Amino acid sequence: MNIIHCIIVALAALLGCTAISAQEKEFTEHLDQKVVTEGKAVTRRHETVFFDTAKDALSTEIEASTNYASLNGVWDFLYYDSVQDMLADPRKVPSTIKVPGNWEVQGFGTAIYVNHPYEFCPRNPRPPQLPDKIPTGVYSRKFTPRFGAGEKCYLNLCGVKGGAYVFVNDKFVGYSEDSKDLVRYDITPYVESGKEADLRLVVTRWCTGSYLECQDFWRISGIERDVYLSREPATVPDDFDWNVVSTLDDDLCTGDFRLSVNSSKPINVSWTLLDAQGKETAKGTTETVQGVKQWQSAIKEVRKWSAETPELYTLLLCVEGKYAKADVGFRRLEIVGNRFLVNGQPVKFKGVNIHEHNQFTGHYLTKEDIMTDLRLMKEHNINAIRTSHYPLPRLFYELCDKYGFYVYDEANIESHGMGYNLTRTLGNNPDWLPQHRDRILNMYYRTRNYPCVTILSLGNEAGNGCNFYDTYRELKALEKDGQNRPVCYERAEYEWNTDMLVPQYPGAEWFRKMGESDYPKPVVPSEYSHAMGNSNGSLDRQWKYIYEYPNLQGGFIWDWIDQGLYETDNEGKMFWAYGGDY
Repeated sequence: MNIIHCIIVALAALLGCTAISAQEKEFTEHLDQKVVTEGKAVTRRHETVFFDTAKDALSTEIEASTNYASLNGVWDFLYYDSVQDMLADPRKVPSTIKVPGNWEVQGFGTAIYVNHPYEFCPRNPRPPQLPDKIPTGVYSRKFTPRFGAGEKCYLNLCGVKGGAYVFVNDKFVGYSEDSKDLVRYDITPYVESGKEADLRLVVTRWCTGSYLECQDFWRISGIERDVYLSREPATVPDDFDWNVVSTLDDDLCTGDFRLSVNSSKPINVSWTLLDAQGKETAKGTTETVQGVKQWQSAIKEVRKWSAETPELYTLLLCVEGKYAKADVGFRRLEIVGNRFLVNGQPVKFKGVNIHEHNQFTGHYLTKEDIMTDLRLMKEHNINAIRTSHYPLPRLFYELCDKYGFYVYDEANIESHGMGYNLTRTLGNNPDWLPQHRDRILNMYYRTRNYPCVTILSLGNEAGNGCNFYDTYRELKALEKDGQNRPVCYERAEYEWNTDMLVPQYPGAEWFRKMGESDYPKPVVPSEYSHAMGNSNGSLDRQWKYIYEYPNLQGGFIWDWIDQGLYETDNEGKMFWAYGGDY
């Protein structure tokens, strides 16, 4: 047993004596506006799972790594009308539930569909106040972690809708409430390798974070993305991160490749950049990194990435003897005058908005679901996707890199139910700045390395004001020496804190006027041509002007897929339910 493992065991013994048990937990975090997370490892990084060999990293997907263990499947589940009911009757006989998958589409509670009101307080909301009774789900399952001496074991929650309390072996591990963020917990102190352990998640349907998740979609709850274990060397600190900048020099033929690695503790790092044929094009030999280390290489006659030609390179990263890989695409993104250019050429965004939606599973999408959506989009000449109104799972970005889509990546923020008045909107309430900033940075750091991410969005329909002024400045500073992606926000409208004009639902005449006036920013409506029912009127006229005027650069249709849920009537006949059916 080496010294690192001894320290881990000692910490585990200590925590076993001091950690809060489920019976002692008061469950107040979801009611506290100031608490956005507790106990999680630093997760603002590219989602990384290590492989044991370079060959495995290059030839298989993350899910096939020996350092990855899925916890998806059938879990035990208890449903309560409130947290108080759960505390009063914690040991009733459980049902079962499929994970991932929202509980309302599996027979627990009621699905709710509203547009802009808060479903828990449709009139006169007073944040951060919440209802006295909040439906609560308790998920539990057993698992057997396996990790060696000198390794750490992480629990990864890719998306939990609601306030999520995590317990391992009856000890409180942490809490989170950004439902579309990857949350990682170092559970090494709570478990033993090879010994069966208990995992429990207590999820409240609503939390103070729900005030920032007022999107126009089904308001449903629970674990709605993958759950998995991962392991990595204990010498790799939680704050380890890496960032790729892959752009083009002024000649538009030479690739500018920059790799930055950040670590608070010394770690050994090397890397290789491979082309599509597996040929080495650049490399960095092993160095001990502490703090920030940057490498830079020029790639002659680089093959460029775009939605039309999604040429990819592969970064193979070696960290402490373990391997990770990522796609790299060389493209130059810039605004010149009032035109947005990709690789020196103006683009027309033939875009759509997309929600995570499946008629059977609610917000959970399988790989096949995502691939079907992207295939149909390609078949219908769509080249751009807005992630309305939250970041999507890792696989979505990987496939957009591969197949070629411009992604308008959006933070998980919408407070539409508060309206837009500066005296009411949470976007102009400095008490809510930490919550806005947390969600915007969660999006940025998790997805910044994907070549497909072309536009950054601060959120949707959340008013404007000081919180969006501050976060706009912060993202612009982060992008200044990076990909220089435009930062946009639709509620900024004609204000300064958006790099493009991205309004919603303009008509054909508005397009004509904006083109004739030669508006000084690129014009790309973030939502237009509402597609429900018998709709999309005047789309041909809108595109007549988009093609005619250079500063009009397309838009994003609302939205990609109708959000019906599969139901059966009293006669056993299938139908697609809408919000009024519940």
